Amino acid sequence: MHSHKGRWHDDDDETWARRMRAWEQAPRRGISGRARGGTYRPEEDRAVVLTKALPATGLSQPATASRSRGCWPPLSEALWKDTAMAMRAAARQAILSPPLGPRSPRPFLCGCSLSIAPRLEPCRAASSTTAPAAGKHLPPLFSVAPMMDWTDNHYRTLARLISRHAWLYTEMVVAETIVHQKDNLDRFLAFPEEQHPIVLQIGGSNLENLAKATELANDYSYDEINLNCGCPSGKVAGHGCFGARLMFDPEFVGDAMSTIAANCDVPVSVKCRIGVDDRDSYEELCEFVDKVISKSPTRHFIIHARKALLSGLSPAENRKIPPLKYEYYFALLRDFPEIKFTLNGGITNVSQVSASMRQGAHGVMVGRAAYNNPWNMLGHVDGEIYGKQTRYISRRQILENYQAYGDSIIDQYGPSRPNVRQLVKFYIHLRSLPFNPVNDRGNHLILIQPLLNLFHSEPGNSLWKRKADSALRHCKTVKTFLEETLDAISDSVLDKPVNREPSSDEEYFASVDSLLPPKYTTPMHERLVAAST
Repeated sequence: MHSHKGRWHDDDDETWARRMRAWEQAPRRGISGRARGGTYRPEEDRAVVLTKALPATGLSQPATASRSRGCWPPLSEALWKDTAMAMRAAARQAILSPPLGPRSPRPFLCGCSLSIAPRLEPCRAASSTTAPAAGKHLPPLFSVAPMMDWTDNHYRTLARLISRHAWLYTEMVVAETIVHQKDNLDRFLAFPEEQHPIVLQIGGSNLENLAKATELANDYSYDEINLNCGCPSGKVAGHGCFGARLMFDPEFVGDAMSTIAANCDVPVSVKCRIGVDDRDSYEELCEFVDKVISKSPTRHFIIHARKALLSGLSPAENRKIPPLKYEYYFALLRDFPEIKFTLNGGITNVSQVSASMRQGAHGVMVGRAAYNNPWNMLGHVDGEIYGKQTRYISRRQILENYQAYGDSIIDQYGPSRPNVRQLVKFYIHLRSLPFNPVNDRGNHLILIQPLLNLFHSEPGNSLWKRKADSALRHCKTVKTFLEETLDAISDSVLDKPVNREPSSDEEYFASVDSLLPPKYTTPMHERLVAAST
């Protein structure tokens, strides 16, 4: 089994290089998936053979694609991907406005010399002007989970300022939203190019709309497209009939993933729970994975190590009450060595991330901990998880970069702009309505919210939040907001680099081997394993 554990302090260069090669060389294509209405031919592993059109969607497809779509391409296909991406980029670049001019210095933050600074055109489909090359990004050893109302463009900008290599996820975007907003796609799909590597999470249960939405999203050059099969929210799993409820129908999920893969040029993945309601045995989880990989080119699953209860619990309770069963995740690594699995659920600090990778985890996804304490969680990712040389960066530098980004957005309002608090309140109110009427500008209004946890557990944090509440009432720029509030935080805290605090979680997963369920095998699974060896 290929086991990628990340680079630790006791790894030499040869060990690290071997682990990286193992990840890159691990089989990711497997069986060529078939799109809805297409035909799967096992003798043509290098091609996805499709009918000339998807009958249910009316979307034209080539009779034979020259590569398996929806799976991580080997490096030998980098030139093919670069060419295709560049052609789409050239077509879109002609309609985009030129970037704004350079920003002026901000003396209140001491004018630090910065190695990273976001471009000042956050509402553009920036990735369409600079497409990611194959193999450009490191593997998803660490990801920030998709969280509704939280992982928007503004939080992702802050997260990328702290970590260069963490994989970022969008909020879930419903397929029907994309399909019915063709003239307003930037509002839902655009992101600054600095946010790469970034994954688009889609929700939906209609194959036709999933196909159309994926085709539309493909122009934005996300690094991966993920299908939500894990959200237990009543609005999603109940009225929407997708999210965690899709785990009841693995055959459909396989068809959905094949359809998504046939309409995009990037890898595809599934985010799911270990079970739903009373269908929570390890064997049922394996059957779900087995059916999905047998019907699609999906070779990456994000596993939330709790089951979902679709009635009686709120989404917040579903993140706490069902017990964690990490043994299911590690058993999947044993039983499906040709598939990549990312662990999600209950991880609250970097020590636990490290412990999971020492146990063999392919990657870890963190949700609330990365939002509630972004500095201490994300600040360790590049050095401790990816083995990159630690760069000196302080929260003062982070704030200077973020201020330039935030004020470039507020400047869109001109001299009559409202204060920051009015923007935040207005946006929160609109997002709470059944039909969200927020326009393009409104999608960028919550600018201060991602900053509120930047000084988690630091001296002066409570005072800073009280000052923030007052400043939001009248400040009209991020700069004036920071000028009025940062005197609550000492210079020693503002200039201090990220430091890892001692933890007792180094052996967090040490006993998991003794809890592993019996091995799962099926004829299909055995055939896939044989093909990967």
